[in-house]
Amino acid sequence: MHTRKRVLVTGGAGFLGSHLCERLLERGDHVLCLDNYFTGTRDNIAHLLQNPYFEVIRHDITFPIFVEVDQIFNLACPASPVHYQHDPVQTTKTSVHGAINVLGLAKRLRVPVFQASTSEVYGDPSVHPQPEAYWGNVNPIGLRSCYDEGKRCAETLFFDYHRQHNLQIKVARIFNTYGPRMHPNDGRVVSNFIVQALRGESITVYGEGRQTRSFCYVSDLIEGFVRLMESGPDVTGPINLGNPEEFSIRELAEMVLAEVGGPSRLVFRPLPSDDPRQRRPDIDRAKDLLGWEPRVRLKEGLRATIAYFEEELRRHTVMQNLA
Repeated sequence: MHTRKRVLVTGGAGFLGSHLCERLLERGDHVLCLDNYFTGTRDNIAHLLQNPYFEVIRHDITFPIFVEVDQIFNLACPASPVHYQHDPVQTTKTSVHGAINVLGLAKRLRVPVFQASTSEVYGDPSVHPQPEAYWGNVNPIGLRSCYDEGKRCAETLFFDYHRQHNLQIKVARIFNTYGPRMHPNDGRVVSNFIVQALRGESITVYGEGRQTRSFCYVSDLIEGFVRLMESGPDVTGPINLGNPEEFSIRELAEMVLAEVGGPSRLVFRPLPSDDPRQRRPDIDRAKDLLGWEPRVRLKEGLRATIAYFEEELRRHTVMQNLA
């Protein structure tokens, strides 16, 4: 029998956070969802509000939080370039001050704490695929550095708290993830392509579309989160969590077009500054230490994500007509 835990999820109303809250409730935990609603939305967690074991706290994690919990998942930080470049100073504060605050809470309570880090710590990698031992190739003063370096500093803090205070930490490096509840305007490639195709607009591909990414469906990623948190105290990470199947951006765009149909066509724009050319995880550590690897293939996950966005666009149209 699973022992009910009281679990804090920062960024719990976001894309990943809402799925994690849902999963923890399904296994019987008492979930405290903390969010300031900068990128998260109440719609993502509305279906959870009737659960008596779900609580919502409106709070900015750059300020300390005082609660009593058994576990902490720190997911608070805007994760798409559109959002994290909107206020880069606040993005850095969220990663760094947020890490300090959750680590301080975990230290006081002596509970395990999970950090949602990112494949962005590898920058524009010169090693492919990227193993956890690779130190990365990051521009520390570029447009993406508020996110990249903020997450790198957060990892530093987590491992220093582990070494200095014997704190039980779990650090996951997340690669591109997609699925229902993505923000339609977050600028990420999957949501961009799907929304543009559903609206019959041109699909914007940056560069020639040769840059590659690996796309992990959200349910697979959340399974990795849970397994990492439940692993033994000697498993600290960092551990890559992502799908090692690699696709070019052009291949993704053509796959979305094939699934959606309609009049959309590809248009090409200059490549953004510091955009990585390749990104693919080496997940050997996740396989060995967690028994984890993705199960959902890209075409299957895209169909579920397209269905979600179709319903969201339909709902938005209805609301506009009623206004």
